[in-house]
Amino acid sequence: MPALETLLRGSLIERYKRCGKPGCKCAEGPGHGPKYYLSVSFPGRRPQMDYVPQADYADVTERLANYHRVREIIEEICEINRELLRRREAL
Repeated sequence: MPALETLLRGSLIERYKRCGKPGCKCAEGPGHGPKYYLSVSFPGRRPQMDYVPQADYADVTERLANYHRVREIIEEICEINRELLRRREAL
C-alpha cells in the first residue's frame, strides 16, 4: 500500500489560455499551454483549483494514482469483510 504522504485526491486538468495581446499566436491557436491544475471537489462547494508546475506534473500524477490504488484496496478489504460476515451469519 502506498505511504500516506504520497496520496493526493482530485483530478488533473489541462488548460490552454489566451493572453489577449493583439497579434499573439495564441489568438489563432489553442492558446498558451498546456498548463496543469489540480481540481479538488468538496460537498456543497465549488471545486478548488491549484496550479501544478510542469516540474511537479509527474509527481502529482503518481500521487493521484496512489490515491486510486488505496481506494481499490479499501474496496477489496470491504468485500472480504462482507463475505466473512455472510459466512459468520450462515453458521
